[in-house]
Amino acid sequence: MTTNADAPAPPEGKPPRRRAPAGAAVLREDVTEAIRAAVFEELAAVGYARMSIEGIARRAGVGKTAVYRRWRSKLHLVLDLVSAVAVQGLPAPDTGSLEGDLRLLYEVTSRALRHPVAGQIIPDLQAEAARNPEIADAMQKALREGQQGVASGIVASAAARGEVREGIDLELALDLMSGPLYWRAVVVRGPKLPKGYLASLARATAAALKAL
Repeated sequence: MTTNADAPAPPEGKPPRRRAPAGAAVLREDVTEAIRAAVFEELAAVGYARMSIEGIARRAGVGKTAVYRRWRSKLHLVLDLVSAVAVQGLPAPDTGSLEGDLRLLYEVTSRALRHPVAGQIIPDLQAEAARNPEIADAMQKALREGQQGVASGIVASAAARGEVREGIDLELALDLMSGPLYWRAVVVRGPKLPKGYLASLARATAAALKAL
């Protein structure tokens, strides 16, 4: 028999239900998602250094034990969430042209990077990554692999259409495609992109990729 690990305690006076082995516990997905959402909110509100399991649990409306059943520390919690970004990735554009695909990629990425929560969380985690190799590895995996999958798809489609040569340097292509927006979002951190910037960036990047 399995048990719900997130179920409330039995009423006073009634004997507790027999506990199943820990491996058989059922963790409610809605509670897990509430905790994940609370982590992002806590990171944005107080930063990684001041973030606590207590604060996450309070924001999620659960007990601390519900958090510890899923992650043994705030570090492992954050590493899990950051790594999940790499798995989710970005939607692969398919507009029929290299410039069109780049423009769509930049529009989606730009909206995500300009989100207020992302604008607070990414710089904070990058600062923490300078002190913590585990976070650094997870950040690199999330940011690089997520973009790499999409970039490879865009380049492969462009090569199939004859817009770029076969055997193009994918590492260099990824740098050209992803670098400018992350520079603006993480380093410059300007509040708003200049008018027509994404269209110009897509056009310039497409020309650069065709020249490789």
